[in-house]
Amino acid sequence: MTISSTPSGVSVSPRHLHFDVDNDLKTLWYGGDVFRTAFFNALSLQFPDGEQQFINAVRLYRDKVTDPKLSEEIRGFIGQEALHSREHKHYNDALKARGYDIEALDERFRKHMNWVGNLPPSRQLAGTCAAEHYTAVLANAILKHPEWMKDATPEMARLWRWHAIEETEHKSVAFDVYQHCIGNEKLRRIVFLFVTWNFFKYTFLNTCSLLKADGKLWSLSTWASGMNFLWGKPGVIRKCFPDFMAYLKKGFHPWQHDNRDLIDKNLSDLELKQ
Repeated sequence: MTISSTPSGVSVSPRHLHFDVDNDLKTLWYGGDVFRTAFFNALSLQFPDGEQQFINAVRLYRDKVTDPKLSEEIRGFIGQEALHSREHKHYNDALKARGYDIEALDERFRKHMNWVGNLPPSRQLAGTCAAEHYTAVLANAILKHPEWMKDATPEMARLWRWHAIEETEHKSVAFDVYQHCIGNEKLRRIVFLFVTWNFFKYTFLNTCSLLKADGKLWSLSTWASGMNFLWGKPGVIRKCFPDFMAYLKKGFHPWQHDNRDLIDKNLSDLELKQ
């Protein structure tokens, strides 16, 4: 019996790309906007350790998967996440070179991830599914609304859209493993609430730390612009929020939102088709 729910035409395989963002990250690369630049940089800070934990959690169950298609997708998932971790480590090192105290921010988040890594395997995989849902929803938004990145430098926009494509491609892999090996709906939803708290907590803390380093933490105009970006127009979080909360529905599955058309369109736009 096929356990994988990844639809036809979607391939979960890593693309061995490297993005030269060092010079971009010396600047306010998002159109000179300090809040938007800090927000995306804050997200990047969570990826190296976060995506390594996703890999670790799925590996705990890979030997229990006998479906050849899902087994192959697990290999692709691990490959994609490893490359995401590598590229965002390079990204974050460039932020460090700019003068940010990235080591302190990394240490704060790493303590949390070390705690997560000591949880029972079922909790770790449930947490991975929840975190993957957040990345998948944000990825969908970036792919659906390319105008959101129109003010970014071309290389930074390309990096974020590449990451979004691959997050969409593998958005159900950890979930399918969880459904096959654990399948506890109550646990899935409870863990999601904890992940929700921590996702917004660390994104907020990292954004504040970066704004403080830029001397803009107490700038009312910066926060007004930022709240408009997140909740007003374009309203990144406002538009994503219903999709975030869809995870709590009984019988939820990531591919209930079939957005594979966005993968093809963005691959063509970015000339990443293999």
